[in-house]
Amino acid sequence: MHKPKGDAITSLHDLSAVDLLAGYRGKQFSPSEVLEDIISQVATWEPHIKALYLYDPEGARKVARAATERWQQSEPVGTLDGVPVTIKDNVATKGQPVPLGAASVKLAPAEKDAPPAARLREAGCVIFSKTTMPDYGMLSSGLSSFHPLTRNPWDVSKNPGGSSAGAGAAGAAGYGPLHLGTDIGGSVRLPASWCGLVALKPSLGRVPIDPPYVGRVAGPMTRTVDDAALMMSVLSRPDRRDGMSLPALEVNWKALEKSPRKLRIGLMLDAGSGQKVEKEVREVAVEAAKAFESAGAVITEIDGILTPEMLEGLDNFWRARTWDELSKLSQADRGKTLPYILNWAEAGAKLSGVDVVRGFNQTMAIRAAAAKLLCEVDYVISPVSPVVNFPAEFAAPLNDPAKPFEHICFTVPWNMSENPALSINGGYDKKGFPIGVQIIGRRFDDIGVLGMGKAFEGLRGPQKPWPTPPKK
Repeated sequence: MHKPKGDAITSLHDLSAVDLLAGYRGKQFSPSEVLEDIISQVATWEPHIKALYLYDPEGARKVARAATERWQQSEPVGTLDGVPVTIKDNVATKGQPVPLGAASVKLAPAEKDAPPAARLREAGCVIFSKTTMPDYGMLSSGLSSFHPLTRNPWDVSKNPGGSSAGAGAAGAAGYGPLHLGTDIGGSVRLPASWCGLVALKPSLGRVPIDPPYVGRVAGPMTRTVDDAALMMSVLSRPDRRDGMSLPALEVNWKALEKSPRKLRIGLMLDAGSGQKVEKEVREVAVEAAKAFESAGAVITEIDGILTPEMLEGLDNFWRARTWDELSKLSQADRGKTLPYILNWAEAGAKLSGVDVVRGFNQTMAIRAAAAKLLCEVDYVISPVSPVVNFPAEFAAPLNDPAKPFEHICFTVPWNMSENPALSINGGYDKKGFPIGVQIIGRRFDDIGVLGMGKAFEGLRGPQKPWPTPPKK
């Protein structure tokens, strides 16, 4: 146990990375002690939520012991020396398979760390586990043909979201402070919203990734904005393997103090397409806008930018892309894919080349609409998800492969337009389930978006305690 502030006693597994590093520096506790507390937390929670893949406590103990020795000599190896971290299944780690959450993928050890994993390892992180995801990352769900069903710690009958499902569940359950996810349509922000976390989808290219793809980013999933910024200071370091990566940014990731005074903020309560926003979700977004208004921001309600044609176009493009991958497999291997995903992707075989190009072209239409909108406002506030939650067993809130992306209406535009977007807990429903708020900024203004999130942490109401494991 640790007493960081006042009289509150906080378990080591609940401490932020910022507080862990301060504790290591002050020799209040060691990386080995922190890891043991997390191992104990995993033992209590994991039977209920199934968030982890390739969990390796013994390997992590060796890394933590080495970090403990370095801190005893006051000679840390990097920015995050001794801080525990999990890494999503689809981010390659040397010597370990990358199943992409799919039983249809042949397992082979990765030759080297992908850029985000390499940066975290270089910084001294204790990588103790990978985390679960759905098949090919094409669901915002904890459902997978390869991994066990991942559940939400706030309510184990509910879905943690995805595709960074295990990362979201692990963050809420207190499996340490830092979790790495990826996002191509909402995959760090949606689970963060449903699990009460902070998650940044950076500007495209800000965090080098391999393999790179249109709209695909890796980003931090944490409990605090400060920890997300700390993680970004490491993840944003350059790597030539990503041909879409941005030039190295000379930025002080700790400089997050940002006043909302006189900023023009657009409040987007209707995405323009997709699922209808539930009442409690809408109320939380409105309250967030009012909080910023009380701090001097100028709030204007704005229309959404996502048209039904855009959403349908993305659906067609992604169906064709996924079918391209599945069509290369033998019929037996293809049959191992989650039926929902297979059913959805098979429709891609019937699309014409023109249909697919027309679908891809919607990414450019979204980019143009986003740029136009952010000429008029400095930041946008919106819901992250239109729904409060949905059952753990569902592949998506509607659970209908004919309408697979209605719930990503607030998140996917910012992948296609390359804007930074932050999910942060805004409030709770009547039963105490978390509801996220999204803050979007102009391209490359990642630090500004984090600064707005930091300001919101100071403006929002008191947060509920993190969930505790169900009684046996």
